[in-house]
Amino acid sequence: MLRWGNYGSDGIPHEASAHMDLVNHPRYISRLTRDTLGVILAGGSGGRLQELVRWRAKPSVYFGGKFRIIDFPISNCMNSGIRRVCVLTQYKSYSLIRHLINAWGTLRGELGEFVEVLPASQRYSKEWYAGTADAVYQNLDIIRSHRPRFVLVLAGDHVYKMDYGPMLAYHIEKGADMTVACIETPLDEARAFGVMSIDEEGRVTRFSEKPENPESMPDRPGVALASMGNYVFNTEFLFDHLIHDADNPESHHDFSMDVIPSLIGPHRVFAYPFRDPESGRQPYWRDVGTVDAFWQANMELLETHPELDLYDQEWPILTHQVQLPPAKFLFNEPGRTGMAIRSMVSGGCVISGAEVLHSLLFSKVTVHSWSHVEDSVLLPGVDVGRHCRIRRAVIDRGCKVPEGTVVGYDEAEDRRRFTVTPKGVVLITPEMLGQSIHYVRASDIGGLSSGAAEGRQ
Repeated sequence: MLRWGNYGSDGIPHEASAHMDLVNHPRYISRLTRDTLGVILAGGSGGRLQELVRWRAKPSVYFGGKFRIIDFPISNCMNSGIRRVCVLTQYKSYSLIRHLINAWGTLRGELGEFVEVLPASQRYSKEWYAGTADAVYQNLDIIRSHRPRFVLVLAGDHVYKMDYGPMLAYHIEKGADMTVACIETPLDEARAFGVMSIDEEGRVTRFSEKPENPESMPDRPGVALASMGNYVFNTEFLFDHLIHDADNPESHHDFSMDVIPSLIGPHRVFAYPFRDPESGRQPYWRDVGTVDAFWQANMELLETHPELDLYDQEWPILTHQVQLPPAKFLFNEPGRTGMAIRSMVSGGCVISGAEVLHSLLFSKVTVHSWSHVEDSVLLPGVDVGRHCRIRRAVIDRGCKVPEGTVVGYDEAEDRRRFTVTPKGVVLITPEMLGQSIHYVRASDIGGLSSGAAEGRQ
């Protein structure tokens, strides 16, 4: 069993003291990121997204016109100089794995750069991943083979831009065993996160996973300090405590529920505040874990100056994109003008004599004549027939909306046919329209081309 080692008289482990010697190195941050392995947890089901995750994992859900959610933590790693990344997958992972191969399979292996996909494979037990900590534990041999000095564990299902270099530097400067990235969040929202208390030094004194009554920050009534699900570990320390957790039959084998609370007190666990280094403000971060949150986050991108700037050339979000022609707008007749206002329209789209207002269209969307789409998110390959009126909707990939369909104007009628969220957003999937594009009857298999189902996730 791997052990962390001895502690010095100052309470800081000897190996952590050795890490702190890096502070004086002229390439301080770059050496930290070079010696770090990113481990992204991308195996969750994301059930609160309802039918959007019926055929895909939450990190594989589309976002922002051309991206997948998983592209954000991976792009953050690349932009931060962390070029060794492992993505742990489990739930309905086919489209996620395919995307990772297409988008991230071209890194320079001879330079030590890679994005590896680690599906649940029962390496240490006969069970699938039991929790977030168990997911990392079951891949310890692979992590060990890469010989990282630090392991950066990241949630794979949040949308944000973050430089992980300063967090690693903070970890070293504090002489920490573990560092937890945190944000300030209103109490009524904090129930969905791990909530912590800290002392004046920033050391975590208490950690509760999804508490019923979150504790306010001492100087911020009504605001709690919540975990982002991003952690830095000294590698040997991580190994030791994951092995200890795996040996505990009472554990849920989860970082937030078990591992982190067990470390509070005996070990040096610090909270890293996620803040803009220049303004001191908390940057953009979204958990798009519900259909309402997903719709809202996409709508925010349509603002004149959105908090999440996808056009930022200093911190690009990278992805795989199919070679497509530019968007096309057809007809300019009274009542039949192809136009899009306050909208984002991706490649391969055709707006044929229709109006698109304050909406986000992914690739290869077609909106036919005399239709009106407003405040909506249309995923790739959606086809909206003529004379449709669609408002406040999320339409899943591959849907063919029949001519004359009206959505978002009669809630009772919408609920009869589709899923309506608590905030009135209408979710439409192919199955709701009677279009079974993801599966077929046994008698139909012979006539189904290999690409017919493959391209729909």
